[in-house]
Amino acid sequence: MSHPPRTGTPLLQVQGLRVAFAGRDVVHGIDFEVRAGEKLALVGESGSGKTVSALSLLRLVPDARVSGTARFGGRDLLALSERELRGVRGDEIACIFQEPMTALNPLYTVGEQIAEVLTLKKGLTGTAARARVIELLQATGIPEPERRAGAYPHQLSGGQRQRAMIAMALASEPRLLLADEPTTALDASLRGQILDLLGEIQQRMGMAVLLITHDLHLVRRFADRVAVMERGHLVEQGPVPDAFERPQHTYTRKLIGSRPRRSWTDEPAPAQVAPVLRARALTVAYPTPLPGLRGWFRRGRFEAVRGVSLDLPPGRTLGVVGESGSGKSTLALAALGLLPHEGELHAMSRAWSALSPATARALRREVQVVFQDPFSSLSPRMTVEQIVGEGLSVHAPELPAPQRRQRGVAALQEVGWRPAGAAEADIHALLPRDPHEFSGGQRQRLAVARALIVEPRVLVLDEPTSALDVTVQQQVIDLLLRLQRSHGLSYLLITHDVDVIWAMAHQVMVMHGGEVVEQGPATEVLQRPQHPYTQRLLSACAPL
Repeated sequence: MSHPPRTGTPLLQVQGLRVAFAGRDVVHGIDFEVRAGEKLALVGESGSGKTVSALSLLRLVPDARVSGTARFGGRDLLALSERELRGVRGDEIACIFQEPMTALNPLYTVGEQIAEVLTLKKGLTGTAARARVIELLQATGIPEPERRAGAYPHQLSGGQRQRAMIAMALASEPRLLLADEPTTALDASLRGQILDLLGEIQQRMGMAVLLITHDLHLVRRFADRVAVMERGHLVEQGPVPDAFERPQHTYTRKLIGSRPRRSWTDEPAPAQVAPVLRARALTVAYPTPLPGLRGWFRRGRFEAVRGVSLDLPPGRTLGVVGESGSGKSTLALAALGLLPHEGELHAMSRAWSALSPATARALRREVQVVFQDPFSSLSPRMTVEQIVGEGLSVHAPELPAPQRRQRGVAALQEVGWRPAGAAEADIHALLPRDPHEFSGGQRQRLAVARALIVEPRVLVLDEPTSALDVTVQQQVIDLLLRLQRSHGLSYLLITHDVDVIWAMAHQVMVMHGGEVVEQGPATEVLQRPQHPYTQRLLSACAPL
C-alpha cells in the first residue's frame, strides 16, 4: 500500500465539527483532514457518528444543526449558501451510498441516472452523454456496458448496482469521494473487487477518498490513514499500520479484537437420530423467457439449486456458504417450504410437497426464520408487542392477550432485548414502541425473539449478522449459540461470511452456481479446503 507524503495544504480540513439533533449533540467537536490523493477511513460502530459527520459536511442530514468549519478548496463548506453548496455536491465532492438499491431510482435506467449527472454537471447531452455513460460503466468493470446502461436497478446484481453507483459518482470527476459503507451488502470476493476498483480509479484520477466503514479488514486493505470514532468523539487517528499494530485507545483495541470467534469444541453428531431437515437431489428451477418466436410457445428453465443433498441433525448447525448468486438463499426458501422443488425435502420427517395447507402451517411452527436485515423484515406499522406476539396469534390463537404478552416479555428477556440504559422492568413500557426506535442489534434480537416464541426446532438464519457491525455481530452470535444449547435448536445458517461460519457451524456446505462443490466438518472444510472454488473463497475472506 502506498502512503502519500503528508505535505502541503489539506484538500479538506475539518475543525470543531459538531452535529446536534433537537439540541442534543451526537458529534462532539471533531477535527480531521484529508490530503489530495489520500484515502482516509472513518471507522466506528453503528451510532458512533461517522456517517452523520461525513454527510453533514454537505448538509445532507435533515434536521441537523451543524457547527464548526470544513475548509475545502479555500472555502468553508458549512458557511456556503444552499445554492453554492449545490455546485459542490456531486461535482467537486461526490458520494457513494451504502445501499445502491435504495439510492438508485427504480423508475429510471442506470444509464439515464448517470446521464443526468453528466447533463447537470458537465453539460453533455444526447449522443455525447450516452457515449460517456458507456465509457464510465466500462471503466467500473460492468460487463456489456451498452446493454447494462438500459437496465433498471432491480435487473442488476448487487455488485453491478454498486459499480453503477461508482460510475455515477465519478461522472463529474470529483476531487473528493465520500464512500459510505460501499461494500457492506456484498460478499467477500465482491468486496475485494469493489475496493480494488476504487483504489485503481483513485490513483488514476488522483482524487481523495473518505471511506466510512465499520469493517477494519477493509480499512487495512484500502486506506492510508484511519480515524476512529466512538459515541461522537474522535478517539484515535493516524497511519493504518500504526493503528493496527500499536493501537493506543482501548476502543480501537476492542474493534480490532472483535472478529467473530469460535467458542466451542467439535463434538460428534448424535448417532442413530433422524435429521430434522433432510434433502436428497433437491432442485429448484424457475421458468425463464426464451428469445424470438420460441418464447411464444414455451419457456426456458433456470436451475437456481441443482442436485443438493444435506442432513441437519438435532442441535447442530449446518453452514451454507457461497457468493451472491450461488443458490444459498433459494435453498433457504425451499427449506422453509416456500418454493416448489424437485427431489426429496423433509422437515421433521415430513415432506413439504406432500402436506396440505393446514398441515404445512403446523409444520411452519417447527421451522422458523431470522432474516438478514431486521429493519426491512420487521413491519414499521407494528409495535414491539405485536411483532413478537405475531407467531402466537397464528399458531396459538386460543391464548388470551395477557398470556401472549407474558410470553412475549419472556422471549424478549431471554434474547437479552434491553436497550441501553433501560432496566429490566422497563420492557413492559417499551412494548408499544416501533422497531425503528431501536439499534440494529436490538432489532435483530427482536427478530430472534419473534421466531423463538413459538418454540421451533429449526431456525433458518439468512445472513443474520451481515447488517451489523463487528461488536454487535459477536453479541448476536453468542446469543444464538446460547439459545442453541439451552433449547436444542438446529440452525441452517446461510451466509457469505466465513468468519460467522467458523464461529457457529458444525458442518459446512459450499455452494457455487447452484451446486454443492464441497461439504464436511467445519474444521476440515475451512482449514483444509479441497475444491479450487472453496480455496478461492477462503482466500478472499482471509484477514487482510
